[in-house]
Amino acid sequence: MSRVIVNRVRKGLYLDSVALMRFSRSIAGLAGVEEAALMMGTPANLGILVEAGLLDGAGEHAKGGDLVIAVRARDGDSADAAVAKAGELLDQPRLTRGETAAWRPRTLRAALNQVPEATLALISVPGDFAAAEARKAIRRGLDAMIFSDNVPLADEVALKREARDLGRLVMGPDCGTAIINGVPLAFANRVPSGAVGIIGASGTGIQEVSCLIARNGAGISHAIGVGGRDLSEAVGGISTLRALDMLARDPASERVVLISKPPAPEVSARVLEKLSGIGKPATVCFVGAPPMAMPANAVQAFTLREAALRSVGVSGETPPPALPPVPTIAPGRREIRGLFSGGTLCAEAQAVMLAGKIAVASNAPIPGAAPASTGAAESLLLDMGDDSYTRGRPHPMIDPEVRDDAVRQAMADPSVAVILADIVLGFGAHGDPAGHLARAVRAAGGAERALLIASVTGTEADPQIRSVQIAKLEEAGILVAPSNADAARWACEAVQR
Repeated sequence: MSRVIVNRVRKGLYLDSVALMRFSRSIAGLAGVEEAALMMGTPANLGILVEAGLLDGAGEHAKGGDLVIAVRARDGDSADAAVAKAGELLDQPRLTRGETAAWRPRTLRAALNQVPEATLALISVPGDFAAAEARKAIRRGLDAMIFSDNVPLADEVALKREARDLGRLVMGPDCGTAIINGVPLAFANRVPSGAVGIIGASGTGIQEVSCLIARNGAGISHAIGVGGRDLSEAVGGISTLRALDMLARDPASERVVLISKPPAPEVSARVLEKLSGIGKPATVCFVGAPPMAMPANAVQAFTLREAALRSVGVSGETPPPALPPVPTIAPGRREIRGLFSGGTLCAEAQAVMLAGKIAVASNAPIPGAAPASTGAAESLLLDMGDDSYTRGRPHPMIDPEVRDDAVRQAMADPSVAVILADIVLGFGAHGDPAGHLARAVRAAGGAERALLIASVTGTEADPQIRSVQIAKLEEAGILVAPSNADAARWACEAVQR
């Protein structure tokens, strides 16, 4: 039976990528549907649909402001049913709890007319248009958080330079996490208000540190995401420097934590010089960086766990918890397989293993680790949120199904001793990521299998409730470590016994 590909184009209809990814997975799960995607018709997205074999003549002519419904099904009836369901999802009322009417201004001007006291604009439009919308915001005296990705680097540089000249802050592009005045934005966790201000070029890095701070009895004043490219040589740390100035002036931010993968050397020097003048104690965690000279007011942390502990006054030398008793690993099983939804959590695990003298390979290697393509390492740690896994599919924090095949393969591999996985909770994340992983593990079965170790980034106040998620993992025989760094250390200890 031949497959059927059907496209429908909704002219001038925009929804953000998170909502579209959720709808896509719902449609893909219908009977007779092989794959489905709902995407804005940007050139980049049309390319993804071509690669996925989902584009037909109707979708080829879509523009960036159009929404494309693309379905591949086993027969015409299944395709038609899927398209109809997509239409229902797109047309349903989208009200949040407590709302009586949906207010959705179509322009920044209209939004400011209704909320003239606003100071921040959150931009979530296709990347081709995000810089232009952010520029409108900063020219009207607003700071901007750009959730959108696929923003050209040149646009980011020009936008941030203009923002600097105007005295405004641009968070992002691809800023997935922030907490401003206690309000979690995008993929953030519900944490207490407190005295620690965080600046991060990493969403999951911010989440891990803020949650560990909360679990140690302290709280967050602000968590400012700056985007993964901000500390590159091209951008020059413009937003990071601006954020440091803001936290320096903020009386609620008594201490500062800076989180990033290793910056460009000249950018690192510029940032540390700025840090030295803020007049507040600081902790710097450039995940994967070697020991560095720090300003007098700052200390360097080598893991997110250490950064969180130091920021609340706990010694960085505090020993991690010991590995609980575990079954003896079968002879011949030596490899650690890490399957991460958080890119910085993957980087932190690499840093822990390299410090433990275990060779590491990754699709997102930090200094000292090998590229995954070499295949010559005792451990393989994969960032499953990388574009190679998520092109046309939801990020694993939104839909954990992205890593199900990798879980099954790792459990069936007789060389794998330990499987590492992160569970990231919070607003915007999957409603039950631990339950999903537990079901995937049970489905894989096998009397003799690798040791599974997980960490849970989140709090009791998150929608998923951290203790509930931990219980589901433990019921499936998965060992739960107090932090991502602890999980990586336990994996090292298990294979080195």
